[in-house]
Amino acid sequence: MNVIEGVVAASNARIAIAIARFNHFINNNLLKGAIDVLKRIGQVKDENITVVWVPGAYELPLTVCLLASSQKYDAIVALGTVIRGSTAHFEFVAGECSSGLSAISINSALPIAFGVLTTENIEQAIERAGTKAGNKGAEAALTALEMINVLEAIKA
Repeated sequence: MNVIEGVVAASNARIAIAIARFNHFINNNLLKGAIDVLKRIGQVKDENITVVWVPGAYELPLTVCLLASSQKYDAIVALGTVIRGSTAHFEFVAGECSSGLSAISINSALPIAFGVLTTENIEQAIERAGTKAGNKGAEAALTALEMINVLEAIKA
């Protein structure tokens, strides 16, 4: 029986982080968590981490698509926060961001880690950016690292 399981150390990995400026007070914590995991757990060198800021979550798929097509990265971490408001804006932004990132990952065969919070309110976002519910940026970075190694093992 062959079993493929990824490890998280990927010291030579080249990682891009695409992050939305909108809700930056939340997203900054997601970014800190992601970078901490990449460097401390993944052992990724500073020079192998690229951070790209975009206006909002809706702009993440286009940016991630260009990063993926550049073939400079082994994985991409997408970070942002979409908080439900009183209009349908939430559904459009969250849905398009999610489906866009998923399509890019499948079409490029590149790990795209989804670290975009989609919450009902600001309290939930704060909880997921480093308090009660952990740090979803850190979790997304961990996923990216593991997927790099899983895909490498499949290709071997």
